[in-house]
Amino acid sequence: MARIFKKKTNGKPEKISPILKEVKDLYSFMQENNLDGVEYADKGTTVKLARRKPEQVLVPVGGVAPAGGSASQSGAPKGNGYSNTIKSPLMGIFFRGPSPSSPPFVREGEKVNAGQVICLIEAMKVFTEIKAEFNCKIVKVLSDDGKPVKPGQELFAIEKI
Repeated sequence: MARIFKKKTNGKPEKISPILKEVKDLYSFMQENNLDGVEYADKGTTVKLARRKPEQVLVPVGGVAPAGGSASQSGAPKGNGYSNTIKSPLMGIFFRGPSPSSPPFVREGEKVNAGQVICLIEAMKVFTEIKAEFNCKIVKVLSDDGKPVKPGQELFAIEKI
């Protein structure tokens, strides 16, 4: 078994486990190639690295709202003047796109298909994908990108298709 050393701040070499070196190499390989996971086995040792995937939440739009209060449907306009809205199912930070430099998942006036991701909500460093439950059209974005939202807060005004 090869010995691997790195220099400590006090000048004395510190031994690094070959397994730790392999894990670091695998992690670098995974990052460089934008992989969701890597599994490696050698001489009875198995190492598996995996990225945490964002949770997926189907947001019901219209009809009866679940206990979380993630949707609103009524003939009478609500406080914002829109009768159909998609509401946040949880508290967190609202993001319109997958990253600051990426375009938003949806824009005003766009048609959205059932199951399509419409935004992300980050809570405690976990990104939750919010998806449309059925086909609709985004009438207006009601929340600001990068701002906190509360459960039940209206995110999008929509029209059923």
